[in-house]
Amino acid sequence: MTDTDTYDVLVIGGGPAGLSAALNLGRSLMRVLVVDADRPRNAATLNSHGFLTRDGVAPHELRRMARDELAAYPNIEVRTRVRVLELRRSAPTADAGADARTGSGTDSGTDAGFTASVGRKDPTDVVTARSVLLATGLRETLPDVPNLRGFYGISLFSCAACDAWELRGRRLALMGETPDLADRARLISRWTESLTVFTLGADTVTAAEEAELASTGVAVLRHPIAELVGDRGRIEAIRLTDGTVVTVEGGFVRPEWQTDVSFLHGFAPAIDHDGHLVTDRSGRTDIPGLYAAGDAAIPGPQQLIVAAGAGARVASVMVHDAVGIATAH
Repeated sequence: MTDTDTYDVLVIGGGPAGLSAALNLGRSLMRVLVVDADRPRNAATLNSHGFLTRDGVAPHELRRMARDELAAYPNIEVRTRVRVLELRRSAPTADAGADARTGSGTDSGTDAGFTASVGRKDPTDVVTARSVLLATGLRETLPDVPNLRGFYGISLFSCAACDAWELRGRRLALMGETPDLADRARLISRWTESLTVFTLGADTVTAAEEAELASTGVAVLRHPIAELVGDRGRIEAIRLTDGTVVTVEGGFVRPEWQTDVSFLHGFAPAIDHDGHLVTDRSGRTDIPGLYAAGDAAIPGPQQLIVAAGAGARVASVMVHDAVGIATAH
């Protein structure tokens, strides 16, 4: 175990939210550490879309360019392929209310910040930070569909806003087991006149929803999927357990998502029923000094540009909070 390093902000997660926040925090003279396990949820995606000036860039390339930009700032450190194994709240100290930039003390007895163990496994480095930004994204669980991984990120996707343009006008599938499946079908039908919904044997589309979808030309099939048919990631058909075969040329999957806070020790921020960290409008959680940005905290479009914007916004709030400037909740 090494000597403890001290930072103004620890950013956990090196995706667009975390890297954008780090850039803006660093430019505000914060000493920043970014810890990134380097296992992004969109690793299977060949190209990402909707990011102005970077439409079509590979996700790993976008992250590489961002890390290269951060390297120009001596007060920003990025550690990759390691993770925060444990995060604890530090005990209060007499100067814990110090300005995060100048170190000048204020109120005694204020929360002193956080202590984190960083590494792959023991032994680990120990770092402290006055505040922490959770930009960990979401953990994704795909439906239990045979050979789904062979097509995911190539011809089957999870984000309509990100990938539906490339599939427009084709015969598409939507697979899932969640209660919002009918709503997702209504959305995806903007890009195609040939959409089939597969409920995988789950009772997630009501009879009324099925009738409404049928009136717009969207079919609902309820038998489980036996096999996805295609070659080199390009899906061509879906075979059901009852023998039905449906020709498709692409489609979408509705995963389930969870926020991973298993590394938090002795405290837990609020999480809503959809699995997102609950924050105020400025990205503050209900734990003093703990903030969240990106997919982990934003219900809505899970797009890179949205996450990057959220990271920049929360960074500004963290700087304001550090010097005692009030910002709107």
